[in-house]
Amino acid sequence: MVAKSNSVVTVLRAEIIDGTIAAGTRLKEEAIATRFGVSRVPIREALLQLESEGFINTEKYKGATVSARSQHDVVELMQVRRGLEVLAATLAAEARGGDQAEHLRAVVARGRQAGEDGAVNELPPLIMEFHEVVARASGNAELARMLDELLRRISWGFELEIEDRIDTSWADHAAIATAILGGSPVQAGYLMGEHILKDEMIYRRQSISSD
Repeated sequence: MVAKSNSVVTVLRAEIIDGTIAAGTRLKEEAIATRFGVSRVPIREALLQLESEGFINTEKYKGATVSARSQHDVVELMQVRRGLEVLAATLAAEARGGDQAEHLRAVVARGRQAGEDGAVNELPPLIMEFHEVVARASGNAELARMLDELLRRISWGFELEIEDRIDTSWADHAAIATAILGGSPVQAGYLMGEHILKDEMIYRRQSISSD
């Protein structure tokens, strides 16, 4: 039952994030159950999970609808992300990358190569992988879980224009990785904070230009 619920959550979340299911859309248990070929029990569990993540709202007598995401919501999430990412980088540096050290080196190298090759389409998943590795390197499973959920929620309302960062993003990542692997917690935390702040500034600029 849990596996079925998780599968439904994964698909619905992805469709909300990419806009396949638009804000304001009603999510009817019966229709979703028919689509996935399951009973309504895992559907209810999936909707509860999506509600806890902020993707849907449930009202009595009205059921579940996809939430609307405002620019203010995204900014608040990004501010929270900055604090958690700084903590993750700091803890990771205290452990010098722990069992994620080689993975961290590898993902930075792959990202740098993609940037040099102009393979812009390869960068978004590598960006996610870098931050996931740093979170795991923190050695704090709860922190890694929180960041994973937060990044999914941010990706729903924010699509970074990679071209804006192609010249600096992987230089940032390399510097953060060097600080982590060198055991410099203060430096790692500072660099991560500055790195995330750049994303916030890009989002604000994109938001203004789209108004």
